[in-house]
Amino acid sequence: MKKISFVIPCYRSEHTLPHVIAEIEEKMESLRRYQYDIFLVNDCSPDDTLGTIRRLCGEHDNIRGIDFAKNFGQHSALMAGLRYSDGDYVVCLDDDGQTPANEVDRLLDKLEEGYDAVYARYDHKQHSLFRNLGSKVNERMTRSMLGKPADLYLSSYFAVKRFVVDDMIRYENSYPYIIGLVLRATRNIANVPVNHREREEGSSGYTFKKLFSLWFNGFTAFSVKPLRIATAMGGASAAIGFLYGFYTIVKRLVNPDVPMGFSSLMSALVFFGGMIMLMLGLIGEYIGRVYISLNNSPQYVIRETINMDQ
Repeated sequence: MKKISFVIPCYRSEHTLPHVIAEIEEKMESLRRYQYDIFLVNDCSPDDTLGTIRRLCGEHDNIRGIDFAKNFGQHSALMAGLRYSDGDYVVCLDDDGQTPANEVDRLLDKLEEGYDAVYARYDHKQHSLFRNLGSKVNERMTRSMLGKPADLYLSSYFAVKRFVVDDMIRYENSYPYIIGLVLRATRNIANVPVNHREREEGSSGYTFKKLFSLWFNGFTAFSVKPLRIATAMGGASAAIGFLYGFYTIVKRLVNPDVPMGFSSLMSALVFFGGMIMLMLGLIGEYIGRVYISLNNSPQYVIRETINMDQ
């Protein structure tokens, strides 16, 4: 029998998490060909999510709990669950019930067909306008910076084979980005359509600041294209400056009485100064990440594990 490991990052889900677990159990009852276990990673949630995880672990032998010492983010929580998992297939889903656990067989069937990774595709996402906009920006970023195929839909509900997980957990730097790790391991990826539900309660934990940090992490952790773009922009700015200087000299020679123009000079200085600062900031971001990684800054810190000895 093959084994399925479910990995669920948990944040502000003390009320929704039991419903997700019950749905997984009900579905797996009909999939007798698989064994399964569940890893619940508490990302230092401010509510009683940890208490809910303790209760669920006490009621079920196949549920494991991981408690972070502070909030490290969804992708770090996924990495912790992936490292502890030992299933032949690993399924990652959300804790709010919006990703339907009772449709996990669609992802598993696609893996059985020979694909290495399978992502759920939503025809109608029940997110807010802000989250949908963030998803579109993330899709464009992964396509241009990470080489994601244009027809591949990415979501937080996905399943991967063991060898993909083994490659993903080799990444030990401070800024994990799950999508980049999957694309680094394989391009044999498929989509399956699933329903996307409305949120049962509460609101998304992704603020604009967190979404921006996620996007920035994605294209700086797994791509040097931003540096190449900065180089191209620097070259283009230099070319524009050279042409403008040539134009100024010719204009002066043709008509010596024409004033040189203080405003045009200041505009050029502000433009090129801004471009230089932007490029230096981008380079500094890369250097800072290298510095943090060299100091062995952890992806996460685990305060305790629950039910791991079974």
